[in-house]
Amino acid sequence: MIDWQQVTTLRDDVGPEDFDEIVARFLQEANETTRKLAAACDPHRLEEDLHSLKGNALNLGFSALSDLCQRGEISAAGGTLDPDDLGQILSCYDASRQSFLDWYGASGAAQTEF
Repeated sequence: MIDWQQVTTLRDDVGPEDFDEIVARFLQEANETTRKLAAACDPHRLEEDLHSLKGNALNLGFSALSDLCQRGEISAAGGTLDPDDLGQILSCYDASRQSFLDWYGASGAAQTEF
């Protein structure tokens, strides 16, 4: 679900303060994007939102979410995104987010409350 090696490499590369900022920005943007995905109003926008979420998720090590977003992006581009697939993406985000936040708080890395 989470590529912990990617997470720790990113944290080590940017330092704890910048890492906190990256995490805060990712969670804010991902929360906004998943709200838009849940509304699923504009099929063209779905493709763009999934593309954005895919890249951001991969950067922070949310590998399972990134994989699902990639498949969803391809389906949305072809007009065949199934609502169940979208539900799976949203569920994966929730589970990945919780797993990450559990680690983040326990690791002592968190300087910001989410």
